[in-house]
Amino acid sequence: MNKYLLILAAGITLLMAACQRKAEIPANATAVADTVQIYPDYRDIIIPPNIAPLNIRVTSPGSDFVAAISGGGRQILAAAGSDGKLEFEPEAWKELLTAAKGKTLTVEIYAKRDGNWVKHPAYAIQVAEEPIDRYLSYRLIEPSYELYRQLGLYQRDLENFEQHTIYENNRTFDEQENHCVNCHNFQNFSTGRMLFHVRANHGGTVLVDGQKVEKYKMATDSTLGNAVYPAWHPTKKLIAFSSNKTGQAFHLRNNNKVEVVDYGSDLLLFDAERGTIANILKTDDTFETFPAWSPDGTRLYYCSAYVPQFRDMEEQALTDSILRFYDRIRYDVMYLPFDAATGSFGTPQPVVECAARGKSAAVPRVSPDGRFLLYTLGDYGQFHIWHHDCDLWVKNLETGEEYALAEANSPDVDSYHGWSSNGRWIAFASRRLDGNYSRAFIAYFDAEGRAHKAFLLPQRDPEHSLLFTKSYNVPELSRDRVSITPEQFHEAIYADDRMHTVRYAPTGKR
Repeated sequence: MNKYLLILAAGITLLMAACQRKAEIPANATAVADTVQIYPDYRDIIIPPNIAPLNIRVTSPGSDFVAAISGGGRQILAAAGSDGKLEFEPEAWKELLTAAKGKTLTVEIYAKRDGNWVKHPAYAIQVAEEPIDRYLSYRLIEPSYELYRQLGLYQRDLENFEQHTIYENNRTFDEQENHCVNCHNFQNFSTGRMLFHVRANHGGTVLVDGQKVEKYKMATDSTLGNAVYPAWHPTKKLIAFSSNKTGQAFHLRNNNKVEVVDYGSDLLLFDAERGTIANILKTDDTFETFPAWSPDGTRLYYCSAYVPQFRDMEEQALTDSILRFYDRIRYDVMYLPFDAATGSFGTPQPVVECAARGKSAAVPRVSPDGRFLLYTLGDYGQFHIWHHDCDLWVKNLETGEEYALAEANSPDVDSYHGWSSNGRWIAFASRRLDGNYSRAFIAYFDAEGRAHKAFLLPQRDPEHSLLFTKSYNVPELSRDRVSITPEQFHEAIYADDRMHTVRYAPTGKR
């Protein structure tokens, strides 16, 4: 049997090789002035030296196409027929980027029109010196949903096109098995300590410490509710959470389509060594959400909305009021000093004051060198993934300068974001392609604090993002691959009888 399988495999390999279009630079091609149209738009970008091939589809007229990419003393070629799909050989691409590290690639596209070859003006791609963390994790989910089915957490190897499943819920709807997974988070860019939440059936928070996987009920009578948005302390087994009472509403006539609003939110601290949880801030007239640690662990950043008008309202009155005034709730960025020795927090300090100028911030993230605060800025609210006015902004924590990342932003939603471990790359979600689906984008962030043109996550099939009907949600970079298998996660999630219950203990008295 093995003999026949080997013969079959060899035959398939020969057939594929015979079908591949030979790539060679056309002789006597006539130069034309019109700029070549390609998808995705990978023109004039900065890329990591360890990124997968930037396969493209040429949408300019032509019956055949050839691409030549040169740099660092090397050249690679790719050819396509009338579909225009130019796919580069992975090993040749890797060798090219290695040779061109810190240099510029020149891309020349040739097209055959009416039996004659033409050559479009070349464009450039710069290869950075600094690599990007190898893995990108995200959730794949329909952009609007009512049932928790066919969604999961996945991890992409950015050096190739391999996608690995972290955990996936039920493929078909089952009322007894229906559950959601969200808010995956890693400690200091490593998957050795990570977590994510499970909602609805088999609900809880799944924590990983090395090869140990456990599920916790992160709520007590002394806290507002379940733990929600997480942030691992960079070195200690401490996790800051917000605890949010949220609601989702669908607009009938509004470009933003969906609203997710808080009816209340506080900050929590979970001690994974002691199994205790505590309120960091528990206030009646302020909503606190989206905690994020400074890289040295001495500050906890978060978003805060002062809403004294909702104080002491009954639940139904509060719900009605927030749904009427949701677009007037605006969040500033604050921080709390943290003393790791005592486990205590200091007095809240303002960082970015948005509400006073009619704006609202979300998802603060500090660069690994501690110099820059990256956040999203919109007109209102704190859940910006459907807000078309939302852009990425930065505050230079050394100079106080605040500015939009204009080169990386788009006219549509640019929202949830994360740093690479060397601070030179940001990954974020954007709906810029069609206004409906969020896709993963990557942008270079230079030492002066300026972002450069963002590029779409490369795919083997360049048309993938046009055809794929799920959104990329919460892109998080990490240096290593998740070592826990989906089967191990499944076992921990479904073991409801072994779920841990946290104990409440005030901060500083854990």
